[in-house]
Amino acid sequence: MKTMATTDKRSEAEVPASPMWKRVGWLVLIWAGSVLALGGVSYLLRLFMKAAGMSS
Repeated sequence: MKTMATTDKRSEAEVPASPMWKRVGWLVLIWAGSVLALGGVSYLLRLFMKAAGMSS
C-alpha cells in the first residue's frame, strides 16, 4: 500500500514559495484581526462592568 508521501514525486524544495508581499500581507491581516478581536472583548467587558455599577 502506497501512501501519499511515497506517490508524490515533488520534493518540498520544488514547491514554489509564495511571494514575500503575500506572506507579509497575511501576517498583517491576522495581526489586525487579533487586535480588533481583543478590542471587541475589552469593550464588551467595559460595558458589562459599567452595567454592574463598576465604573470609576
